[in-house]
Amino acid sequence: MATAVAAGGIGAPVRRVEDARFLTGTGQFVADLNLPNAAHAAVLRSPHAHALIRSIDTAAARTAPGVVLVLTGEDAKRDGLGGLPCRALPPGTKEYPPHPVLADGKVRHVGDRVAFIVAETLEQARDAAELIAVDYEPLPAVTMAVDALAPGAPKLWDQGNLCFALTRGDKEAVDRAFAAAAHVTRIACHNPRNSANAIEPRAALAAYDRFRRRTTIYATSQAPHRVREVIAAQILRVPESDVRVIAPDVGGGFGMKGAIYPEDALVAWAASKLDRPVKWVGDRSESLASDAHGRDQTDEAELALDATGRMLALRVAATVNLGAYLAYSAGVPAMITLHSWTTVYDLPLVHATVRAALTNTSPVAPYRGSGRPECTYVMERLADKAAREMGIDPVELRRRNMIRPGAMPYLTAGGQTYDCGEFERMLDRALELADRKGFAARKVESERHGRLRGIGVSVHVESSGLYNERMEIRVDSGGSVAVQAGTLATGQGHETMYAQMVAEWLDIPFASVRVFQGDTDRVLYGRGTFAERSALIGGGALKGAVGAVIAKGRRIAANMLEAAEADIEFAAGNFRVAGTDRAVPFAGVARFAHAPVGLPPELGLGLDGAATYDGPPAFPNGAMVCEVEIDRATGAITVARFIAVDDCGVVINPLMLDGQVHGSISQGIGQALLEEVRFDPESGQLLTGSFMDYGMPRADDLPMFEAHMVPVPTGTNPLGVKGGAEPGNIAAPPAVVNAVVDALAPFGVADVAMPATPERVWRLIAGMGAR
Repeated sequence: MATAVAAGGIGAPVRRVEDARFLTGTGQFVADLNLPNAAHAAVLRSPHAHALIRSIDTAAARTAPGVVLVLTGEDAKRDGLGGLPCRALPPGTKEYPPHPVLADGKVRHVGDRVAFIVAETLEQARDAAELIAVDYEPLPAVTMAVDALAPGAPKLWDQGNLCFALTRGDKEAVDRAFAAAAHVTRIACHNPRNSANAIEPRAALAAYDRFRRRTTIYATSQAPHRVREVIAAQILRVPESDVRVIAPDVGGGFGMKGAIYPEDALVAWAASKLDRPVKWVGDRSESLASDAHGRDQTDEAELALDATGRMLALRVAATVNLGAYLAYSAGVPAMITLHSWTTVYDLPLVHATVRAALTNTSPVAPYRGSGRPECTYVMERLADKAAREMGIDPVELRRRNMIRPGAMPYLTAGGQTYDCGEFERMLDRALELADRKGFAARKVESERHGRLRGIGVSVHVESSGLYNERMEIRVDSGGSVAVQAGTLATGQGHETMYAQMVAEWLDIPFASVRVFQGDTDRVLYGRGTFAERSALIGGGALKGAVGAVIAKGRRIAANMLEAAEADIEFAAGNFRVAGTDRAVPFAGVARFAHAPVGLPPELGLGLDGAATYDGPPAFPNGAMVCEVEIDRATGAITVARFIAVDDCGVVINPLMLDGQVHGSISQGIGQALLEEVRFDPESGQLLTGSFMDYGMPRADDLPMFEAHMVPVPTGTNPLGVKGGAEPGNIAAPPAVVNAVVDALAPFGVADVAMPATPERVWRLIAGMGAR
């Protein structure tokens, strides 16, 4: 392994090969692409959260300078376009109409698409959009899921606002445990709605070839094959082979770009009508109003404990906001939530209900962590609150309830089976690095400067890996390797990571491996990237594809060496007759595999291999410790220290993993202290329509993170990996809020809502209550 690491194989801190083009401004993002004779599009969006469309007058817009096309919902119906479906809902869910590409008689959230204007320039398209006269009949709006389920709430759809309700657990057994409990801790909390705010806003570009009757779409997508399938089958109603989707460089996704959006379909539709390319690029305000948001879940939970602090049972009711339309994976956060409450704890009984409601807000989709941050927040706040109420050290209460390594494999009350995990070891290491014993002295020093100091702990476990995946390898006649990846990088560094894997397994130079992704014509099939699946599921498929290449190489080498296939072994980059010095290098086999004559037909032409992997999930886990200082006069919070210890299994590239963890923690701290998409509760107007209003974390809001890895490899996949992209999103928010509550404890504060803004904290210090 030392040689492989030194050569750039698995475990080596190889710098990302992608960065050369990103840092020099030569990356190819959709907004960078310019096709000959391309027209530019703008979207007219609804200013109302809920309204009937009485009429749309587009006459002035159609004759405006440069305008070549104006489309409305009536045009979509006339052309027989379908809508965008939801493909991830629990069984028994009511059937709702698909998301229309343009509003059909009614708008349901601010930013809803009303018309699509195409002109020679973007400025002309935007100017023409202002000439469209829409006669709206405003209707009452509802923006919070809890309010949408109340009697008399405004109804978005004829089917009602309750999309589905889920229940899990033995209610009678949980009730008995609560009746016998020595102590019950209760908490009510809300995970605020977050906007992913990827560094690259969404964009779409399409071209139509009328001779081949084929549409090519360039999309900012985490799952290009998903975009192809939906737009071909549901929107254009053509065979999938008539649509090609290319996702070039994609600047961040976080789940938001896993959805399919009306603009993706609109450019394809318009391009086919005009027989010329059509390009749309969203701006930041459009993103905040129309991108799929994340979180927005309200929870009420009770934890029953015995007199020693042992957890006996959990009772929890969650209400999830789905937005106005069902996104492609709308049901995923709620379904994950239902199963994930117990996290690292040996908690035998859970009764959970989850209700999912439609509201007059942008659609909600999976967002980095998806369901697990919500559950972890509830459990870690309950653990801290219970410890304070019972006079037990918060760390000690956690220790008493953690699942022990000897209990593995462990079946949770939610139905998940953890194969391995050393949860207490992660906590011990985090506390050691955080110097928790020295906290009292640091607290005194902060108080000497007139500041409050608090420390917070959180522990977590998550499920990573979802669905099967296909990877393909093609070796050219010179021995260089092309990987056709079914996953899709949005900044994770797959071009580097997969090359490291292949270079080690085939014992070839790292520079000899190229990774191709994001083109549905080049990659036969792929599900994309989400749910921490790329290293685990994609890596498992890649190892299988390498195995297929080696197996075919053994057959070819046997023919070249005139030996039995069973006698051929592969090691150190050579195919060798076992026990002899007769060998042929990998490149030699590749060259012979492409020979025009002499290759037996049964061996096939070329050296290639493909494989599909569909293994079980893995369970990354860890612990985080946060220290904050609070200004008494203003309520401003400074994150003084942040320590993360994670078990991600085998580490492919520690440098890239460190970057993933840092980014994840930044988003988690942002959720805890700054970020919230807010709507006016009466009008449904978006109150956070720009970065002047939506609090994005900046560098000076964050400390120097101290991230450490303590790998405990899993045996459930061929690589031993677990995943490491989401720990900060999951565990940072409770660590931060626990630290804030700890600092405010002298004022009798037992809870603070997220985001813990300076105003909210100042009100708590002043005894005025949080707003």
